[in-house]
Parts: sequence; structure tokens; C-alpha cells
Amino acid sequence: MSTVFVFPGQGSQTVGMGKAIAEAYPAARAVFDEVDEALGERLSAIIWEGPEDRLTLTENAQPALMAVSMAVVRALEGEGVGVSDAASYVAGHSLGEYSALAAAGALGLADTARLLRTRGKAMQAAVPVGEGAMAALLGLDYDVAVEVAAEAAEGEVCQAANDNAAGQVVVSGATAAVKRACEIATTKGAMKAVLLPVSAPFHSAMMAPAADVMRQALAETEISAPSVPLVANVVAGPVTDPDEIRTRLVEQVTGTVRWRESVLWMAAHGVTDLKEIGAGKVLSGLTRRIDRSVKASAIGTPDDIAAFLDARS
Repeated sequence: MSTVFVFPGQGSQTVGMGKAIAEAYPAARAVFDEVDEALGERLSAIIWEGPEDRLTLTENAQPALMAVSMAVVRALEGEGVGVSDAASYVAGHSLGEYSALAAAGALGLADTARLLRTRGKAMQAAVPVGEGAMAALLGLDYDVAVEVAAEAAEGEVCQAANDNAAGQVVVSGATAAVKRACEIATTKGAMKAVLLPVSAPFHSAMMAPAADVMRQALAETEISAPSVPLVANVVAGPVTDPDEIRTRLVEQVTGTVRWRESVLWMAAHGVTDLKEIGAGKVLSGLTRRIDRSVKASAIGTPDDIAAFLDARS
């Protein structure tokens, strides 16, 4: 029996997230102060006060979600529960991998904030607005979704970006190709095919310019071995070597987030309890769809921390 700490990705952000934690725990408040200092602006004000459209910007949402996750981690540490005390593995969905690595001590907090600001800007700049899109194909198995993407490509980029859970695959690529994928998916039995309100075709080959930016940024950033293994998105298996971590983070920009396989791997290797650290409950919900033998819950508020500590005592 073991626990994994997982960290949410873009889309989990809400104005006001993390404020109660910051008010309840000085160590959590210090996280937001350090992130503000690292970025040279009061990102905390955007997180807690909005406006929502500024928080949703990729360059803000990514470091913001990491800050909230790390505020929870620091609050837990202040209560005597470190990541390596409570978890056998860490994992994160897309940008959540950076939060996971910071939580496991592989990345410094200020470095992580700067990397995610760089990543967000680079991903947004990689493709002109309107030229790329993403769509959720609901009710199709992953293998069928891959076939749909290949058929829809017609010489353009179209690929499976997120394998989130059984029957929930996201495709990404050129706008016209993604729209074709939606049409083809419905003919192959998809219950629904929905264009997503995103500003770029994340996790597709069109993100290659952003991958180049991150390769350089990561090469210049100190990375240590994490205190517990990272179950990496692109391999759906454990990674501990700092050089391999760099490689996987670069690959992740253009590669598939293999979340379903990651959860299945963790379940097969003794994980019985999943704690989603930070904003929202998206990964908890996906986990319940992937493998009900893994008990999933979120830790994002002072009440959640209190319940977690009570359960451990």
C-alpha cells in the first residue's frame, strides 16, 4: 500500500485559489511571496483577485497553479509531513510535472516559477492564434482516437495530446485537421467531440518551437534527483535521473500526456491512495474513472489538510 501525490494542470485555475491556505499557514504565504519575487510581479494579486482572463493566460496560469500546489506542500511540511514521508511517487498533468518536481525537491521554487513563465510564453508564441486547436473526443478508446487523428491529418498536424481516461482523449493540431477529427470521431462511435477553449495546440508537433525554448531553459537550470520518483507523462513510468528528467520535460511539450497509463502503472506498483495537491479535483475525478481500486481525493484547503492529518494520526 502506498500513496502518490499528483499535481493538476492547466484548466484547474480559479480566481481566489490558494488564498485560504496562505491565510492559514505562514509557510504557504511565503510561497506566493517567493513566486512574486522570482517573476518580478505580484502574480499573487492576479491569483486571488483576478481578473479571470489574466489568470487564464497561459503564462500566468502555469506558475499560478504551481504556486498553489507548493503552498499546500509547504503547509503540510509545516505540520511535519514531507512529500517523502507521505508519498511513494509524485506525478503531474502537463505543467503539473513541474509542481511535482518542485514538491520532491528536484527543482527550486523560484526556478520552477521562472521555468513555467518561460514555458507558458513559449507555448503561446509557438503558433499564431487561430492556427491551432484542441478537441476532446468522448467515448472513444485511445487506439481509435489515434486512428481518427491520423485519418484527419491529411498532411497537417493532428495527434493525440492527452490520454486522460478511458473514453476521454484530447487531440491537438492544426485547426482544420482537429475539426475534421471531430467529424470523423462521431462516425466512429464517439458520444461527443468538442472543441476546447484553448489558445494553442498544446502537446502536438506544432509546439516544437516551445520545446526548443524549454530545452535551453532546462539546460541552464539546476535539477536534483527527486526525493521520490516522478511518474513521467511521456513514458508513464518512473524517472529519477536529472538528465532524463530534462529530456522528458522537453519531450512533454510536443508529446502525449499519458495520464491513464500513468495511473494504471502506479496502481500496478502498489499505489492505493492518490492525493491531488493544489487547485481543483480534475485528476481525482479522472483517477476514479481509470481505476476504482485507487482511492482519490484532493488537498487544497485548510480543511482538507486537517482531514489528511487526522487520517494519518
